[in-house]
This record gives sequence, C-alpha cells and structure tokens, in this order.
Amino acid sequence: MAQLSHPIPDLPLIPVAGTDLVFPVRRVFCVGRNYAAHAAEMGAEVDREAPFYFTKSAFSVATGVPTIAYPPETADYHHEMEMVVAIGEPAFRVTSDGALGAVFGYGCGLDMTRRDHQAKAKEKRRPWDVGKDVEGSAVLGALARADRVDLGAHSRISLTVNGAVRQDATLGEMVHSTSEIIADLSRFYHLQAGDIIMTGTPAGVGPVEPGDHLVGEVEGLPALDVTIAASGT
Repeated sequence: MAQLSHPIPDLPLIPVAGTDLVFPVRRVFCVGRNYAAHAAEMGAEVDREAPFYFTKSAFSVATGVPTIAYPPETADYHHEMEMVVAIGEPAFRVTSDGALGAVFGYGCGLDMTRRDHQAKAKEKRRPWDVGKDVEGSAVLGALARADRVDLGAHSRISLTVNGAVRQDATLGEMVHSTSEIIADLSRFYHLQAGDIIMTGTPAGVGPVEPGDHLVGEVEGLPALDVTIAASGT
C-alpha cells in the first residue's frame, strides 16, 4: 500500500526524571470536577458516584519546553494544575486494589483551557473539544517513576503565576483517588502503556496572559516550569 506524501508525526516523548529514558504518549484522558471546591467555583456539582472524562489528542501535548503559545481565538485562556498518571502496563477491568500496579510514573501537568469556548459549549450542551483539545494545552512535566515516589493524601499540589499562589490543595482532596480513577476508566478502555491520565484540578483556576510565568508542583515530583508566549509562537 502506497503511503501519502506527508510524514508520519512522532509521538510526544516525556522525559523520565533521573534517567535517559523517555515515555511515548499514546492517549490523554482527563478527569473533570475531581475537586469539590473547583466544581463549586465553576458552578457545578461533583458526581461522587463515578468520575467523568474528556480527552485530548496526544498531539496537544507540550513537554520539555520552556514556553507554550497563547492559542488563537480566545480571550480567556485558563490554567488548571493537575497530578498526572502515566500508565506502563495493560489494564482492563482492573480492581481499585490492583490498579496502581499498572502505573509507570507520576508527574505534574497543566490542562490549559480556552474557557470562553468551553463556557459556550456548556451553554449549548455541546462537546468541549474546542475549549480543551488545543495544541500545546496538555503541558506535561518530567515523570518520576512510581517506585521512587511516595505520594499520599497529604501531598501538596500547587501552582504559582508570576510568583503568586493561584492553586493550593492536597491530593487527599480529590473526590476520586488515583486507584479509583484507573479502575473506573479501565471499564471503558483497554488502557495501555503510553496512556496518560490527568486527575483533575483544585480550586483557583484562572486566566493567563502572554509573558506569565507558571510553576506547578506536586510534592515529591519534578516541578513544571513554563512561560506563556505570544499567540502563534
């Protein structure tokens, strides 16, 4: 079978902290409204029965870069700081008790969002794709291998913008834990090595502007440090 002339794009590669390894990204799943305070600030309620999801293309990933572009056709681009889970083993219909065995590592991430477009989509009960699945909108920091970190309910998750704290919470405030998310998501998908799960954002999301400097941290993981560049750069 003849191949068309355009090149096959490479998968995004996330660096693995303390090694020469890189982690190829296959898919990106995002958990919505997984912190009650964030759901409240967005005028929504938390579904405590089960998580809900949206997705981003692997080609929305920006990793290992000092800057990300402010995207076109928005006047309200928001940061959402998240703890990221990288799947390293196949997982299908796993239990919550065994779910963490599928994890390769953890990292910091930003689910950047064209909030104005998301709001319009919500008003018309349409999908969020234009607001969420944006080039450079899944900003992923280096991964720490799961066997080298000790994350717990006490672990702090935070984001500063130009040195000012915008988001500050603990992982224990997640409505659905990491193991519960993996187990639930594995009911619907054959999770495979390379899949990324962004586990939701705490309260304090807000707009950014070109030139803003963002530092995202989850206690015990490599920090994420990025600056917003002008649109199209």
